[in-house]
Amino acid sequence: MSYDDNMEAGKKVILEEAKALETLADTLPDSFTDVVNLVVKSKGRVIVSGVGKSGHIGRKIAATLASTGTPSFFVHS
Repeated sequence: MSYDDNMEAGKKVILEEAKALETLADTLPDSFTDVVNLVVKSKGRVIVSGVGKSGHIGRKIAATLASTGTPSFFVHS
């Protein structure tokens, strides 16, 4: 692939992901705030678990929570 082909493919992927995020933002359920409040008010640790691809994402979420002040850890299930 040429430089221009690579750039075009990269832009296409980014725009598709942006559309998906916009759709997600427009369809957040009311329960989203309930979950956020539950996590913020928790006095213990947040346990995140997953297997395979969801495990990779769960590990990242647990690391992000921990690095932003919410005690958490990942359990491979």
